[in-house]
Amino acid sequence: MHPGGARARSPRRRVDGVLLLDKPAGLSSNAALQRVKRALAAEKAGHTGTLDPLATGLLPLCFGDATKFAQAVLDAPKEYLATVRFGAATTTGDAEGETVRTCDVPFSRAELAAALTRFVGPVLQTPPAFAALKFRGRNYYEYARAGIDIPRAPRAIEIGAIEIVDWSAPLAVLRVACSKGTYMRVLAEDIAGALGSCAHLAALRRTVSGPFGLAAAVTLEALEAMDSAARDLLLLPSDAPLSGLARLDVDASTAVDLAAGRVGRSPPDVSGRCRCYGPQGRFLGLVEASSGELRSVRLTRAEGNP
Repeated sequence: MHPGGARARSPRRRVDGVLLLDKPAGLSSNAALQRVKRALAAEKAGHTGTLDPLATGLLPLCFGDATKFAQAVLDAPKEYLATVRFGAATTTGDAEGETVRTCDVPFSRAELAAALTRFVGPVLQTPPAFAALKFRGRNYYEYARAGIDIPRAPRAIEIGAIEIVDWSAPLAVLRVACSKGTYMRVLAEDIAGALGSCAHLAALRRTVSGPFGLAAAVTLEALEAMDSAARDLLLLPSDAPLSGLARLDVDASTAVDLAAGRVGRSPPDVSGRCRCYGPQGRFLGLVEASSGELRSVRLTRAEGNP
């Protein structure tokens, strides 16, 4: 113990890579991140898309160099298993809120399946009152808790697919593939409205986030029970968030140019953003090629640099 009874802080170390966490219910995404960060004794970390405390499932966590490429996962499509309870609406749109209205559930599985087709494709969705979006510098949920109505403009999202996994009225389990920014709470309410009913989100589990799937994720309990060597083996490389992009290998001269902020050369048939690798296959970062020229977008730290 330090003077005054303060506990000595564990030393941090450079950790680079991605860890796929199966987030438990009842824990915020940031709280889960901090526990994993402590377990790995990592210096720098960030997550790639918030899951509400109610939600469980895939939460990709980026460390060190990988944090520079987290946006690729934030922007990527997601998939969920959403449990919708029809017949009851809540203040928050999910199971954490108080019931404000009850309704009949006057439809069959076949009628539910038919209604779901209306929501596939590009749609406009109005964000919920209880959201972490900002209005005049404050979160939506702060206004909602104070009982203040604010304008909530509809946003363009895209639903790639919806299918019924299970139906036992009044509960439906739906598999939903969607774009970033989709609120499952609102989708549940909108589907119910189309069927002349009401609903709330009873449970939510994320199964896919960009290139990552839940099958490869580790639970927080299992992670914290491992030794440090076993935890490190779970880390995916820092280029994992960019695995959906084309690979471009460059020579030593071009690698030096990119590291110095200069324009490098690229093959004339390469265009757009690529994950770039130098000699010995070392991952350099995200680059953009155009008309035979290569420019850095985000680069990893040079070897030996902090």
